[in-house]
Amino acid sequence: MPAAQPFRTGAASSEDRRPAANPWKVDLRELGRRAGSMQELERTVPAPGDWRVELIGVPEKADVHLRLRLESVMEGVLVTGELDAPVVGSCARCLEPIEDTLRLDVQELFAYEGSTTEATSEEDEVRRIDGDFLDLEPLARDTVVLSLPLAPVCSEDCEGLCVDCGERLNDLPADHSHEIVDARWAGLAAKFGTTASSSGTPGDSTTPEEN
Repeated sequence: MPAAQPFRTGAASSEDRRPAANPWKVDLRELGRRAGSMQELERTVPAPGDWRVELIGVPEKADVHLRLRLESVMEGVLVTGELDAPVVGSCARCLEPIEDTLRLDVQELFAYEGSTTEATSEEDEVRRIDGDFLDLEPLARDTVVLSLPLAPVCSEDCEGLCVDCGERLNDLPADHSHEIVDARWAGLAAKFGTTASSSGTPGDSTTPEEN
């Protein structure tokens, strides 16, 4: 994991301290509670294993890069900035692998314990500060997962797979087609060395099916 970058308050900088057991947690003691205090945070942290939907997601332990500003306000700490997260998955149309990087904006208020915001909000309506620490992982997870497409595509013009041969239609010629054999006449046609068309008469030309 890359070394943590220092906080910066104006022109000054101080050590970026955080609990060794959880790199997503931020120590707020340097920021303090004086309204208007501000710190910048740049950090690369490993992704947990549950940042995904059915066809696409962030690989477990992949590097997630955070560029955030922490601002002390009356009710808590306002976190703004952006994050970069790699995603891998499969195209919903042709099943080809997909790789991309999401760059997402984040903005969230973390409420102090005992603040008016904390006291008047339901448990799932506001993020809370735990003592001297702020946990960024739930915010990052919600931001990433809610932005993941339920039906990702490798390209907007992907035509999917041929229903007969399973090949990607984008890789096939424009006149790609398959003959439809009428099963009722297949045995008789094989005996006489002819084809059985969908018209029901042995020897008729086979009806092409175009994709």
